[in-house]
Amino acid sequence: MAERKRIGVIGFLHESNTFISMPTTYESFQNDWLLEGDKFRQGMSGAHHETTGFFAALDDNIDEFEAVPIMLARAVPYGTITADAYSRIVDHILLRLKHAGPLDGLLAAPHGATVSAQQPDADGYWLSEVRKIIGPDVPMIATLDPHGNLSQKMANACDGMISYRSNPHLDQLQVGRQAAELLFETLRGKVTPVMAVATPPIAINIQKQETSHEPCLSLYQLANQQLTDKSVLTNSIMLGFPYSDVEEMGAAFIVVTDNDQAKAKTLVAQLEAYLFEHRQAFQADLESVEQTVAKCGQLEGPICLLDMGDNTGGGSPADSTILLHECQRQELTNTFVCLYDPAVVQDLQTNDVGDVVQISVGAKTDRLHGTSWKGEVELLGKYDGKFFEPQPRHGGATDCDQGDTVVVRHASGLTIMVTSKRQPPFSLQQLTSFNVDPIAFHILITKGVNAPIAAYQPVCREIIRANTAGVTTADMSQLDYKHRRRPLYPFEEIYQE
Repeated sequence: MAERKRIGVIGFLHESNTFISMPTTYESFQNDWLLEGDKFRQGMSGAHHETTGFFAALDDNIDEFEAVPIMLARAVPYGTITADAYSRIVDHILLRLKHAGPLDGLLAAPHGATVSAQQPDADGYWLSEVRKIIGPDVPMIATLDPHGNLSQKMANACDGMISYRSNPHLDQLQVGRQAAELLFETLRGKVTPVMAVATPPIAINIQKQETSHEPCLSLYQLANQQLTDKSVLTNSIMLGFPYSDVEEMGAAFIVVTDNDQAKAKTLVAQLEAYLFEHRQAFQADLESVEQTVAKCGQLEGPICLLDMGDNTGGGSPADSTILLHECQRQELTNTFVCLYDPAVVQDLQTNDVGDVVQISVGAKTDRLHGTSWKGEVELLGKYDGKFFEPQPRHGGATDCDQGDTVVVRHASGLTIMVTSKRQPPFSLQQLTSFNVDPIAFHILITKGVNAPIAAYQPVCREIIRANTAGVTTADMSQLDYKHRRRPLYPFEEIYQE
């Protein structure tokens, strides 16, 4: 029996919003995922994450390949990672990699939108450092979140890169498996992956990044058509992350072929040309908050009202009250909202369920997300904030923890869930686990743009996006970019060469 080939597995994921004044610290990773060795593998068992897909594929081929879990680091999207946190994580990854011994291949899970204070191209840096250790001949296949900003340094470090194909991200597990299978076929000598990338100077607006709807739908259909060519091993569309102010910010394309660099370049140019021709369709259609809320008043609920300016999955503080105040002003009172406010949660710990109390909640992180809502409420429940999501959902997590949580209700019908940890709204279990019935409300204010749709669509008659202010505003003209490329559409006009 031939000796098994040793496959290293590394994950380092963070969606860094550089417009947030507060940084992401090492503690942020400790509070989410910071797993090493066997604890990495065990901790991701049963999840819907790409690293879970890595391990599942390795288990399916256990006679040929041995998994060597190195390290996984992930934190909830927030501000730029501090230099200290980034260097600690990268140094530890590299140290563990050196101690792991010789590897035959490596599976990596960067995000693509990771930014550190010291290394703006954070993914490009750590992938390049990994490449230095494993050497030029060990194949490395990486997965990416399509909300990443692709750099040439990232591409140069890898033999192939594959991004998720759905937004909301429901295919992370499958993409992890696909990446592993590509690595296996490479090590078996059946394929020789070569990669071409294109980084057109175009930013796709976050409002237009839902992959099952136009304008993305036709772009993905073109990409799928390319896959019918047997020499094409995989291709990817990077939608980009507009809230990382880095030189690489914007859309990108990847095509990986079986030892046919010319074809890879031709096909990646085809995708680039399509985006250039249809670039206007990928820009936002925005209206005022007043108009959007008024529209909700004319529609039958439940309505998922997406708060684009306070998109928690894009790093926002999750405490905006802009839509809450506007719904109250327009007397749309049968409304639910979840807000991050650990001080309120702490204050209510000494109260009993059924107590009526005065609270001032939300809009405490900064001055961009409204003003605190104040009122007299009944305390409906107190919870530990832990819940389980069995279905594939954006982010791939199953075990979730939003910290100590309280649910309160105003006499008008407004219900507020208050959490002590920021929790992106990717799961309806966030509500139902704490005795909140989503179908009981006319409006569910939801802190996201596309990611919550998979969870909320089954119970909502309407999905409506609101152009709210904040650090994740859909109106990119309101963001003060310092480092982006110029020219970059839609900020400047561009011309095809």
